[in-house]
Amino acid sequence: MRVVLFTGKGGVGKTTVAAATAVRAARGGSRTLVMSTDPAHSLADSFEVEIESSPSEITPNLWAVQIDAQERLEDNWREIQDYFIQLMNWAGTETIQAEELTVIPGLDEIFALIDVKTHVESGNYDMLVVDCAPTAETLRLLSLPEIMNWYIERIFPVERRIVKTVRPMLSKMTSLPIAGDQVFAAVERLHRNLDAVKQILTDEHTSSVRLVVNPEKMVISEARRTYTYLGLFGYRVDAVVVNRIIPDEVNDPYFGKWKDIQAEHLATVHESFEPVPILEARLFDREMVGIPLLGEMGVEVYGERDVTAVLYHDDPIRVRKRGEGYVLSMRLPFVSRDDMDIHRRGEELYVRVGSYKRNLILPQTLKRLVVREANFAGDHLEITFGRPPAADEGQPATT
Repeated sequence: MRVVLFTGKGGVGKTTVAAATAVRAARGGSRTLVMSTDPAHSLADSFEVEIESSPSEITPNLWAVQIDAQERLEDNWREIQDYFIQLMNWAGTETIQAEELTVIPGLDEIFALIDVKTHVESGNYDMLVVDCAPTAETLRLLSLPEIMNWYIERIFPVERRIVKTVRPMLSKMTSLPIAGDQVFAAVERLHRNLDAVKQILTDEHTSSVRLVVNPEKMVISEARRTYTYLGLFGYRVDAVVVNRIIPDEVNDPYFGKWKDIQAEHLATVHESFEPVPILEARLFDREMVGIPLLGEMGVEVYGERDVTAVLYHDDPIRVRKRGEGYVLSMRLPFVSRDDMDIHRRGEELYVRVGSYKRNLILPQTLKRLVVREANFAGDHLEITFGRPPAADEGQPATT
């Protein structure tokens, strides 16, 4: 099954492009599901139809769904939430307040990820189009599986053993609610689901991200940062869609200066993202809503391209042998040395870019080696690993 995620700065037309892509895929014969993980759902407005919290067919070969956060809360968080409510009640918090406090911001995004897994595994569709939240929220959403994996694999087992050991003693000494096996089982189930989602979204044969931008300076800068951070977490961008370009036939002097500015920004987009395909859509003379106009938008964006294909194959992270050692290569465009920090701790390599940090679990081959150096080769960070001298316990990376 093909999975395409759309993201971009708020207001660039991301939902419209995602909806147009879904319409184009459905008209090409692919059974297509379009879903929104953006808390500010606007898919229904784009299609001008009612969209439910479960998939419903809105036109031949096209289904749509807008996630109901409360329903997903009941499905995925109830057992964990009940325990937190007990803790807060024990501390004197009223139940209604406790219920509100235990709905952690961002949970709807976590449960949206699990829906991706559910729909892929159902086998009911050929293509899944995901209208993601604006860029900052999407980055947090896409990093959740790996962040939670780190906690589950290292901290969670220790916590569970400790609780199991001290529960009988604490239950005699205090009325403090102690997490039971059902709570830990719920956390483990959430972890397994998120890990499966990560495998889906980083599969180069099935999943990719498409960035939507306008020819505006701030929007392009945001897209460049997004492109870097997606590479940091191993997600592949197979196209950049430049939306709302003023057409050549517009000759009104009022738009002359705007056309010149847009031409400059278009050149920046090509310089920044090529060889990733740059797709373009003109500024239409009407609001592109409803299935007929979305179909027109799909033709505008993709032309003769197969909308369901992987439009560009990228490899954000790879390891190859070099001489007596190995090189781990990571695509990190638009990054300066001042914005980055790298260090090794045990079997993990920590890479920080701006405010985003990734903990890479090194493959077995690299665990026995030490970091020798880290340098940029074009837009790729290359980290060189070699055999340690006899007295060398490991060296910090230099950038």
